[in-house]
Amino acid sequence: MRSQDSPREAQVAARVTAGVTFAARLAFENVSHAFTADRRTLDGISLQAEPGEVLCLLGPSGSGKTTLLRIAAGIEPQTSGRVLLNEREIAGPAVFLPPEQRSIGLVFQDFALFPHLTILDNVRFGLTALSREEARREAHIALARVGLEHHALSFPHVLSGGEQQRVALARALAPRPAVLLMDEPFSGLDSRLKDSVRAETLAILRESRATAIVVTHDAEEAMRLGDRIALLKDGRLVQHGRAEEIYLNPANLFAAGFFSELNLFSARVAGGHAETAVGRVEARGLADGALATVAVRLSGFDIGSVEGAFEARVLSRRYLGVVELIEFAVPGAERPVRARIRCGALSPDARDIWLSLRNSDVLVFETGAENA
Repeated sequence: MRSQDSPREAQVAARVTAGVTFAARLAFENVSHAFTADRRTLDGISLQAEPGEVLCLLGPSGSGKTTLLRIAAGIEPQTSGRVLLNEREIAGPAVFLPPEQRSIGLVFQDFALFPHLTILDNVRFGLTALSREEARREAHIALARVGLEHHALSFPHVLSGGEQQRVALARALAPRPAVLLMDEPFSGLDSRLKDSVRAETLAILRESRATAIVVTHDAEEAMRLGDRIALLKDGRLVQHGRAEEIYLNPANLFAAGFFSELNLFSARVAGGHAETAVGRVEARGLADGALATVAVRLSGFDIGSVEGAFEARVLSRRYLGVVELIEFAVPGAERPVRARIRCGALSPDARDIWLSLRNSDVLVFETGAENA
């Protein structure tokens, strides 16, 4: 049945400042999970989201991101380990609080809006502890927070994908949770909408002051949203920290490759350096004689004949707007070398050129340990 609100109720709600939550610290202590004895989805994850911060869980499909989110929400029990909210155990060997007692909100990947309910009724659906009037008031406040109070009496099908995402966010924020969990909330949006919706969502999270954990498989999205990033692979925590920490000092080749496309070269270390087809690079921390994998980001090449430059022949080029994606043949390289070169830096008829390495975009790992 369609909800009917008086003009006075709407005016009162519009004048109310959107409430904020008391942000909490959510911690995972040595959390493991397995569906079967031989299928381990999480392996000893220890991680915490600090009060008021946005923590992004990043990793490929099957890395355990969503499972960790479901464990935090109380939808899935862990096999071992503990989950704590402000140092209070909410899931562990002897305690398992149901979802409704955790003060944790959840935004699903597909938004999960009820098509037969108005936007207002969708938002107030979970406010069962409040009276009808109080729930309606809080729902109006939540919709005002996401800028959709004018759609209170509309139904989900008339809203765009971005607007539906904001409704789902309003519904999760309406109970004012201490922690908000978001499972790939932008994956269903048109690529043209993602930037604006992400920016709006981050602004809403800052205003609400809730601790937020966001699952994504997109490294750039994690860098845009997260105060910190936790990178997972095969149920294990590979590395966590601020975006620039992981990007500049990746723990291994997997971490480096997840944040940028790479050219890979094999080399033997001699005299603290590794000699590759694209130049001699420092192999800090590796013993002489060790086999190294040298990774060069696509942004790691400059054009011009300078000391240390090497010859390259243009094989193909694709215009991408600000940059061109160019493939080069390099003597001694087993496969074409790829580079992103700023448009205009290379003449349209260029064929044989000189390239040099930018050291800040070169990473060296010991072969065999680069994915550990």
